[in-house]
Formats: sequence, structure tokens, C-alpha cells
Amino acid sequence: MSGQIISTRQRLINAAMSLFAAQGITETTTKAVAESAQVNEVTLFRHFGNKYGLLLAVISESPVFQELGESLKMQASQTTSAYQALKDYCDHRLQALETVPDLVRSLVGEAGKYPVENRQALGRSLNQANHSVAEYLATVMEHEQLHTHLPVEKLASLLNSLLLGYAVIQFTSEFHELWHDRDEFLESLVALFLDSATNSTGAGKYESIATQKVIDLPANVVHLILQRAKKSGLRDYALMYVLFGAGLSTTEIVNLERSHQIIDTNQHLLQITQGSIRQVPINQWILGKRYGSHTRNPLNQWLKSRKDKHSALFLNDSGMPISKAEIEERWQILAEGLLTPEGQQPAIEQAQQTWCTEMLMKGMNLEDMSIITGWNLTKLQPYARRAKEKLALEQAIRLDRN
Repeated sequence: MSGQIISTRQRLINAAMSLFAAQGITETTTKAVAESAQVNEVTLFRHFGNKYGLLLAVISESPVFQELGESLKMQASQTTSAYQALKDYCDHRLQALETVPDLVRSLVGEAGKYPVENRQALGRSLNQANHSVAEYLATVMEHEQLHTHLPVEKLASLLNSLLLGYAVIQFTSEFHELWHDRDEFLESLVALFLDSATNSTGAGKYESIATQKVIDLPANVVHLILQRAKKSGLRDYALMYVLFGAGLSTTEIVNLERSHQIIDTNQHLLQITQGSIRQVPINQWILGKRYGSHTRNPLNQWLKSRKDKHSALFLNDSGMPISKAEIEERWQILAEGLLTPEGQQPAIEQAQQTWCTEMLMKGMNLEDMSIITGWNLTKLQPYARRAKEKLALEQAIRLDRN
């Protein structure tokens, strides 16, 4: 019986979300929602009271709020820096909002028509979510001994307001030139937030994005992760190969489809279709070791092994498109027990840092690197410095041998 109640309730929520997005909240009737969910209208009233009670359930159970507290606790325990923690949080929230753009447009445009009690209920949901974010920020800032001028609850509300403002602008206007892409907005937001929200005891580390510390991984650690991935299976091997060979973020990887590959005997490219739209080559050589050819490598082998018809480039163990959380979980397993020179377990963000540093060491200039990564020159400056540091060390070692 309880399973049927849950099923009926979820069908109503799914039907409401679809209709709210398609024709607006005001124009959607409870009768239409009930018919779409294939239930009696009385059943809808029994579960939600009225249309606006249903709307509140749609919002509170959307990806924007769902399991937010537990997700943030996990992120706080795994993060390597306040900069990365804030950027990951902002990125995850924007991704969640981007799954329901039509609903956001309808909510903003029609909010003035809602009964006051429903606006109050929505406000309570936002406050509860904000409390979870505040606890997350407090944990991250305590870890790095950052001290804030404002109460952490206020900082969380400011951060969430800016994220919502970004989403509203993106979903309701076109051809603006406020920022180049989402990544540029996120970098600017996080740098501004850390600069203005903290005092001099910690803020000096974040005076600009250019001060972000690059901690690339040594070759032996990278090759160990790839070896473990190879033993784990074709999917894991292909995942690690793309992380270290193409320098993509987990967000970019989950959006890849089979059709986004460009392959011939001279090249193997991936077409990035969201955020900074561009083509990225997959390196055959990773830190001095070759991992196949353009036409035969871990990614090709993974795709050839599949019998499904899914368009997604990577699938999870259930045969569905893999998520960011699942990629990060695979990384945690494959990197378990390994330590960086700093004495920390390798973080997944370090794969991208390692790739970028290696590309610059091989001779790619910053302008070309900006095109390949979609990053601005300011963000690339720390990588350029790290590449120079490693080249200087190599030169000193060569001189010592003479």
C-alpha cells in the first residue's frame, strides 16, 4: 500500500513539473495535472491540498533541494581547498537549476500570483536549504582557518542569491555580454566571495584567481591510478584515460555522447558542447607513457565492448548515463591508499591540473591553451608558473649529470 501511495504522489509531481514548465503555473489546472498523472483530482487534493501545495512539493523535491544536506557533508569531507569547495558547490547548484529552466522561468514570472501562505512555505524551504549551505561553508572555512566578517548564514544567503540571479538571467535573456560562459562566472564569483567575505588572516590566499595553487600529480601516482583502473575494468580505464589524457572536468565528461568523438588515424578529439564549446584532443602520451593510438586506446576499447544503444559516452554499473558523483566515487576507490608528495590522497581535480601543467611543459603557449581549455589567461597563470617550476627542476637535474 505504501508503495502505491509513493508511486501516485510521484506521478502527480512529475506531471505537475512537466505541465508547469510547458504552459506555466497559472495556466495549469489541478484537473489537467490529475489527468496527466492518470488519477482522480480528489487524490491530488488529498496529497497536496491545492495547486500551490503541489508546486511547493515540486520545488522542494527538485534536484536543487533534494538530498542537499547529505551531499554537502560528503563534499566537505572530500574537498582540497576553500576555492575548490565553493566552486564545486556553485557548479552543482547551477547544474541542478539547469535541469528545470522552464520551471524557473515560470516561478519567477508568476510568483506574484501565489497565495501568501505558499510564498511563506517556499521561503521556509529556501531557509532550510540555506542552513545546510551555511553549515557546509562553516566546515570548509574552519578547515582553512578563514575568518568571516559576516555570519556564515548571511554569506550562504548572498551566495545562493547570486547563483539564482545568474540562473534567472541565463534563462530569461539572450545575447548578453555579462560573462563569457558559466565557468568564467563561477571563477569570478568564487574569487570575489573569498576576497570580500574573509579578513586578512586568510583572504590573502585568494586575492585573485591567479593565486590558486596548482598541485599536479607525480608520474608514478598517475600511472598507478591508470594501472588500477585497467584492472578494474574497461569503463574505469577509459574514465581515467579521459581525465588524464584530455584534462576534462567531471561536468564535461557526464555531458559527453558517442557522437562527440572525432576519430581518424591522425587524431582523436572530443567535442565539448556545453559551457565553453570547443574541441579537445585526447593525448596518447601521458607523463612519458603511451596509452594506445588514436584508433585503439582505452576509450575505443570501452565503447567497442558495449552492446547497448545509449548515446552517453560513459555509463554507470546499472547501464545508465554516469553522474558526477559516480565518477568521483570511482576516483576515490582507484586512488585509495595513494599519497601525493604533500601527504594527501589524490583529488580528482588534480587530474585536470596535471594535464594542463604537462601540456604547457610540452610547449603549448597560453593563448592556444586558452582555446583548448576554454579558460581565460588569468586562470592559466598559475599553471604557467607551475610548468616553469617543473622545467627549471628538470634543467637543474640535467646540469647535475654533466
